[in-house]
Amino acid sequence: MVEVIWKGHACFELRSDELTIVNDPFKGIPELTDPKAEADIVLCSHSHFDHNNADAVKKNGAEVLEEFVGSKILKGIEIKGVGTYHDDEKGGARGKNSVYVYTFEGVTFCHLGDLGHDLSSEEVNSIGKVDVLFIPVGGHFTIGPTAATSIVSKLNPKIVFPMHYRAPMMGGIFLNLHPVEDFIEGKANTKRIDGPSTQITKDTLPDDTTYVLLKFW
Repeated sequence: MVEVIWKGHACFELRSDELTIVNDPFKGIPELTDPKAEADIVLCSHSHFDHNNADAVKKNGAEVLEEFVGSKILKGIEIKGVGTYHDDEKGGARGKNSVYVYTFEGVTFCHLGDLGHDLSSEEVNSIGKVDVLFIPVGGHFTIGPTAATSIVSKLNPKIVFPMHYRAPMMGGIFLNLHPVEDFIEGKANTKRIDGPSTQITKDTLPDDTTYVLLKFW
């Protein structure tokens, strides 16, 4: 069993009895509290402040990857980093972005980081089979609702966690982001959870793509 905990923005903590993985911990977002955890593995999609605050969530001896491309075994987990971009100009506007794929407790997770473009067939093949997808949907800095919907259809995950959208309390530059409703409108199998976490097991993955909306506020 893996407990999936949304810390806000693009930060998710994945926790089993033996291991904790944190993706894209942030810092310095005025409306949000910096995440805390005791992570064995920290995966940062790129070097921007709102995605690479590894020091806040790692414990002693933790393994940290930032903007990693390739394959590496950390703490017994094979981590694959697929090189992508933070924009639709091949990194010309905002730089590179690493998509991370790993199998944890029999479930394959994919965190798209700050992906800024639709995925090519080559990138889809590199990512491979996905059970659980963490996908930005807010637009402006990343892909928006339309591109996110296209990517879901290409990767065909069992569970989708939208992220990196305008939450109710967020202001400033984040007012430019779409709310999550712009992404989930018209989609079947949408499940809202009144809290920041849910549990996932290999045996209870849904047959059809299910959109799970967590609530960290």
